[in-house]
Amino acid sequence: MNINNTNNLVWSVGKVSFENKCEILKQKGIVIWFTGISGSGKSTIAIEVENELMKLGKLAYRLDGDNIRHGLCSDLGFSEEDRNENIRRIAEVSALFRDAGLITLVAFISPYKKMREYAKERIGKGYFFEVYVKADLDICVKRDPKGLYEKAVRGEIQNFTGISSPYEEPHNPDLILDTGKMSVCDCTEKVLQLILKNLEKGV
Repeated sequence: MNINNTNNLVWSVGKVSFENKCEILKQKGIVIWFTGISGSGKSTIAIEVENELMKLGKLAYRLDGDNIRHGLCSDLGFSEEDRNENIRRIAEVSALFRDAGLITLVAFISPYKKMREYAKERIGKGYFFEVYVKADLDICVKRDPKGLYEKAVRGEIQNFTGISSPYEEPHNPDLILDTGKMSVCDCTEKVLQLILKNLEKGV
């Protein structure tokens, strides 16, 4: 039985505002949402961006799909329902991190457009930036850094995005990174430009 009746819940408002937190950190809390199929380069780019932001004195936190499934989402599989719940949880965590004033780098396949839209709505317009890490399937299969495509083709992994489960490409992302043509360094620079441009806009 679900005992969580939202009618009996009231949001607790504190004395420290979003603006206060951003002022202390000297940055604006935003979310960079990297989406793309496995092997496209999401995590690789996010890791580099996080490192470069640190060098610039910016506080960032990276939420990686695999890492999150070791803990917060360890109870979820890869059915459409579980994938949606996975993204719902990450959207909520990202919204909290954004409110804390962090630059949050989210690297998740997030294959369904409706859930990426949900994340955007929860995080807020002007604070959510979708980055489509694009790579042709054959390139990702050749890279196959985790050996997952080979297992999926053999039928050892069910509901694998790009093989036995769909990926819905973003229609109007804030940034497209074609990792079949661009280097990691170039991709990192593009994302940094996007972040710094929007940090300058203020809270």
